[in-house]
Amino acid sequence: MHRIALRPLLALLGAYHLLLGVVMVLAPRTFFDEVAAYGAYNDHYIRDVATFYLALGAVLLVAVGRTAWQVPLLVFALLQYGLHVLNHLWDIGDADPGWLGPANAVSLALIAAVLVWLLRGGSEREARPR
Repeated sequence: MHRIALRPLLALLGAYHLLLGVVMVLAPRTFFDEVAAYGAYNDHYIRDVATFYLALGAVLLVAVGRTAWQVPLLVFALLQYGLHVLNHLWDIGDADPGWLGPANAVSLALIAAVLVWLLRGGSEREARPR
């Protein structure tokens, strides 16, 4: 199942991150109001973070065709998402509206779970003798 799902999910994750980055660049206020209402609004900081998502999206799409990139990139993305989840758990009560904090933490944890699942399949492929 991992082999069947790996490339399409990498492509989906790449496209998702590119779209997220584009929204953050083109509509930082909308992104803040709808997704990231923690603390004070800062459009420059949102666009700074967008650069990370744009880069991650691009390399995820490259990894669709470059097998050697897949496991290291999945490890990197999982580490980033794990830290991102912890940050959201730290500030879970600071979002406005209040339901946004738990919703963001859960959505980020779900992406991390997908990354774990993909990574487990990728690690199994690497461990097999050729």
